Amino acid sequence: MQKNVAELLQSDQFLQEVQIKGWVRTFRANRFIALNDGSTIKNIQCVIDFENTDESLLKRITTSAALSITGTLVESQGKGQRVEINVSNIEILGDSNPDEYPIQPKKHSFEFLRENAHLRVRTNTFSAVMRLRSALSFAVHKYFTENGFYNFHAPIITGSDAEGAGEMFKISTLDPKNPPKKENGEIDFSKDFFGKETNITVSGQLEAETYAMALGKVYTFGPTFRAENSNTTRHLAEFWMIEPEVAFMDLDGNMDLAEDFIKSVLKYVLDNCKNDLAFLDERFVKEESTKPQLQRSEMSLLEKLNFVVDNQFKRVSYTEAIDILRNCKPNKKKKFQYIINEWGADLQSEHERFLVEKHFKCPVILFDYPATIKAFYMRLNDDGKTVRAMDVLFPGIGEIVGGSQREERYDVLVEKMKALDIDEKELWWYLDLRKFGTAVHSGFGLGFERLVQFTTGMGNIRDVIPFPRTPQNAEF
Repeated sequence: MQKNVAELLQSDQFLQEVQIKGWVRTFRANRFIALNDGSTIKNIQCVIDFENTDESLLKRITTSAALSITGTLVESQGKGQRVEINVSNIEILGDSNPDEYPIQPKKHSFEFLRENAHLRVRTNTFSAVMRLRSALSFAVHKYFTENGFYNFHAPIITGSDAEGAGEMFKISTLDPKNPPKKENGEIDFSKDFFGKETNITVSGQLEAETYAMALGKVYTFGPTFRAENSNTTRHLAEFWMIEPEVAFMDLDGNMDLAEDFIKSVLKYVLDNCKNDLAFLDERFVKEESTKPQLQRSEMSLLEKLNFVVDNQFKRVSYTEAIDILRNCKPNKKKKFQYIINEWGADLQSEHERFLVEKHFKCPVILFDYPATIKAFYMRLNDDGKTVRAMDVLFPGIGEIVGGSQREERYDVLVEKMKALDIDEKELWWYLDLRKFGTAVHSGFGLGFERLVQFTTGMGNIRDVIPFPRTPQNAEF
């Protein structure tokens, strides 16, 4: 009976005949095949009788060749594995030329592996990362389903800019060399496929609000796109967003939801992905040891994950955070790249990490930000200068969640849109929510890749998505 490697490694039914299919990781001494089928970080050792095996077959057992092996499952006599297979039959399903195969059994740079992204998942590191990504995805849907949320598929093509950032990819079927023009010389988008300017979405939030105001609790989990010309380790042009929206929930409820959600999904992978996390924890510790002392993480990967799960998130107002940062040693001694001088400053990752890692030493939720640095749809506080926004800050990564109580008052929202020169006609449907049964409602956005990056300890966000899309790179 065919089983996968993960099942066989856990089996104690010795002397049974088994069949396994997978790819060769290593083949040594013409006798020991390390076979992996992607079901686990661990390989299963398959022992062949090389004296009675055709030499031409042995030559075809090379790294990454696909094999079907039949044999007897036995208790291993060697170190490093509990069980192994005594091989009775080998079938070569697919040859692999060792001289041409780029992923050799040695350490490769992540840059090299990105250039071979179609094959990098065959390495231990990337197979572990992608299994964890899958487990996190399942945990997301599990959490929301068990808590009464409905999954909502937000449109990918949109005529609105939810973030107001303007960094959106445009969609058009017009001839780029000779587009139709208006009398004033501008492109006439009324002749385009959708009859107007359209883009690929940066967020499903605005549309999700419409469904929350009918179904109560909804969430999106889909691809989003941002045309930000950034080559940092934190940015992608194509990424996945998790965005819950809840009717009748205020900012306090929103903070409760974000904390409970994050702890739940991390607890799920801690309980269900022990082998992959153990491997990535060991890798993380080794990588950190090569960094200068001041840049090293004070915690291992597993310690960071448990740090988040086990600690209450500290809730701090933006105003209090600014006072802390303004008076802290790194700011006074000008160690920060961006010096904090006054209230209203937009916090950078270095400030967020200081609050989490040095000052409070636990995850932090900042709330009540200045209205001038936040989006138009966030509810204005009674002071007239702050909004009911909240960001969740993590060790090693800074902001991982951004959310708010949404502005439910029609007149206030219209005034904010006018002040920011946002066309009411484009968002007439969004304003309708404030005219027909408006109510307090809130939500947040969590970039899935940042969650995967935190969970796996990978230093670059390009290494936690199968095929990264970044400036000047749309390979594969």
